[in-house]
Amino acid sequence: MFNVKDILQTEPSDIKVGIGRGTDASRVERSVCAITNKNVKIYEDPKKLIDDLYSGVIDAAVRGNISSSAILNLLKEKAGVDHLERLVILEPRTGSAFFMAPVGIDEGWTVNEKYEMTVKAVKLMRKLGAGTRIAVMSGGRIEDRGRNKNVDRSLDDAAELVSILQKEGYNAYNGEILIESAAEEADLVIAPDGITGNMIFRTLHFLGDAVALGAPVLNIDKVFIDTSREKTDYVDSILLAMRLVEGKK
Repeated sequence: MFNVKDILQTEPSDIKVGIGRGTDASRVERSVCAITNKNVKIYEDPKKLIDDLYSGVIDAAVRGNISSSAILNLLKEKAGVDHLERLVILEPRTGSAFFMAPVGIDEGWTVNEKYEMTVKAVKLMRKLGAGTRIAVMSGGRIEDRGRNKNVDRSLDDAAELVSILQKEGYNAYNGEILIESAAEEADLVIAPDGITGNMIFRTLHFLGDAVALGAPVLNIDKVFIDTSREKTDYVDSILLAMRLVEGKK
């Protein structure tokens, strides 16, 4: 199974990464100092960070603790997309790491949106050498059908998505509402919608002390790692960015 050590093992020396510094400068500065690769540059101006990413001055960017509203809108504008699709990587205190999407509250509200994210996520996971078993989640167990129309809809969506993925050769199964099992059995967890995925992430990371490496953006042609302002150490996010750049070469 994939784990955080797989990311931290290597540190390419020739890859240039930019990271944003915002609310707590010391956290970003400590992280950069801990990186052997001295091609990591700190940015206070979000526009300069995005401009340098797209002009090729840097190979990858990490949000760091710059305000999300300040940088993500700039990223969308530069990338020419109207929304961002993110894939978070979590490692609970016990067990192996797993990938999860959608995690943005405006992401993954249709079967097609979740399908598109799943395909992109698997492609990225293969670059990192991770497994690709997929658990598609819903709002209840299969036997809960009929108790609530919203649960029924989520069960229908999950069944449809699993069917599509299996027909295309993906190793997908219906994880129902059993996130505790999916986190152990699957490499990729597809939440019923972005709100649910965001709450799973926040519960595991902020209350359960799970390691969160950051969230690569899936639907742009550059390597950008979204991170939380609450994160205290960005070393793993920087190294993740480097690994993803390596995977594109």
